[in-house]
Amino acid sequence: MRILMVEDADDLAEGVIAHLARSGVVCDLAPSIEDARDARAVQRYDAVILDINLPDGSGLSLLREMRAAADRTPVLMLTALASVDDRVEALDQGADDYLGKPFDQRELEARLRALVRREADRKEEQIQLGGLSYAPKDRSALLDGRRLDLTRREAALLDALIRHQGQFLSKERLYDSLYGFEDTDVGVNAIELYIARLRKKFAGSGVSIATRRGVGYRIGRDE
Repeated sequence: MRILMVEDADDLAEGVIAHLARSGVVCDLAPSIEDARDARAVQRYDAVILDINLPDGSGLSLLREMRAAADRTPVLMLTALASVDDRVEALDQGADDYLGKPFDQRELEARLRALVRREADRKEEQIQLGGLSYAPKDRSALLDGRRLDLTRREAALLDALIRHQGQFLSKERLYDSLYGFEDTDVGVNAIELYIARLRKKFAGSGVSIATRRGVGYRIGRDE
């Protein structure tokens, strides 16, 4: 899951990002509306955490832009404005949920996961590929009936590959599924390491990851 947090309070944002990272959630930070527009122009997000009071205007203006463009990405409003009128206005503008500051990190994470599940019911289903059974809801996998032991990076990589089975995905696209904008110390070639780890776990199962030079990687059944 990849989240965009539009928030100008650095301490608050850093705490949220660190908490979500421990659950395997990638969270990019945009401290302004303009930064949020730039991030959304190059990346698709599963949900947006949006503050109302931002340096360059109201977060509600970004929310209105999204809904006017038929963008149904779930939006969780996060703000110190806690009056009923503020909540009603945000929900009327198209927000999916509302959480006032201060808040519990666990509640924030739970609300995000609920929004993403509600937006995509297919996440409740199992994806089958030969002897591999994958549950997107909790990123767990069974291989020939036995649970696969996956790190959170491996699970994120498998999630991206299996959702697009039959298609080649570039290193850059897979990298975006595993790392946030702040992970500048990790190069795109790290994907090769995680591909190798998954291949080792799939050995002899009939499921494989093919490489096409200059194009990317594709998961599928052995031919």
